Amino acid sequence: MKYLNNKEFMKTALLSVALLVISLIINFYAGVYATEKASNPVTDIILSNIRVYDVDGIFVYGPFFLWAFVVCILIAEPRRIPFTLKSVTLFVLIRSVFISLTHLGPFPTHVVIPSTNFISYFTSGQDLFFSAHTGLPFLLALIFWDKIYLRVFFIISSLIFGAVVLLTHLHYSIDVLSAFFITYTIYHIAEKLFKKDREIFVSGI
Repeated sequence: MKYLNNKEFMKTALLSVALLVISLIINFYAGVYATEKASNPVTDIILSNIRVYDVDGIFVYGPFFLWAFVVCILIAEPRRIPFTLKSVTLFVLIRSVFISLTHLGPFPTHVVIPSTNFISYFTSGQDLFFSAHTGLPFLLALIFWDKIYLRVFFIISSLIFGAVVLLTHLHYSIDVLSAFFITYTIYHIAEKLFKKDREIFVSGI
């Protein structure tokens, strides 16, 4: 309740929500651009050697349940909202730049996600580099590193989602592997950019 009565905190929290929404809009249009400019697919050491597996249910609904869980965590501990959302915003913005730079076409054999599915608003299927399914859970693991059970849960989620996008051929192996390294860098940039929010995240107001 003390956070709801703290005007400065509420401003920061609302700003973080607004920034996240803006980043998602930018991400959407970056995905549209990447789809329009998509060129030819390339071979892949993993995808070229495994068949497509029908595990798209995890691809579609897994992130939904993951983020519902994160929302519950943030409601239970509001002081963690600004730094978490701003870190995710930075991730989405940086990824939007990456997917706008290189326009590989999707692997020839892959699970098709219907355009009517709600997840199509967050991914075009051709916004490949780097994998958000892999990177975002790993970012959450770094953010909640102080909570070992959350750290383990998010790392396992990242590994599972990474395997799923490969099994469905919806990402190249480089998209998955690079996500861990790029995300690690993004987290440390967020620590520097949002230092005050990080301090509130750790110790409260």
